Amino acid sequence: MHKLLLALALVAAPAMAANDIVMHRDPGCGCCEAWAAQVAKQFGRAVTVVDNANRGAIHKRIGMPAGLASCHTALIAGLAFEGHVPIADMKRLLAQRPAGVTGLAVPGMPIGSPGMEVPGRAADHYTVVAFGTGKPAIFARH
Repeated sequence: MHKLLLALALVAAPAMAANDIVMHRDPGCGCCEAWAAQVAKQFGRAVTVVDNANRGAIHKRIGMPAGLASCHTALIAGLAFEGHVPIADMKRLLAQRPAGVTGLAVPGMPIGSPGMEVPGRAADHYTVVAFGTGKPAIFARH
């Protein structure tokens, strides 16, 4: 039985790594590319960038409240990441997969968040919000 579980784990790990990363962004938004580059490096996978002027349809499909919107929406392994979500928070959500959570959001574009670094300027304090079937809740503070 243990050999079967080990074999399943070994098959599941490459399948997780092979999941596509697709980022829908407001057309022409440059900071989104900086965030995508950081995600690609940390996940070891390419990020497909899609210019999408109708991201509201994606927000509706993933059940994201309007007040959490930012400039891009990434879809990874069945979860959504709105805005400049830190990679460590993304990895934690992907590993934990709490019941009822369909994604994380960093509303707006806070200075100092991934892709929004400004040399010589202190980072803003910001919150990462988990959303899904229940009420949005704080996932992390930075």
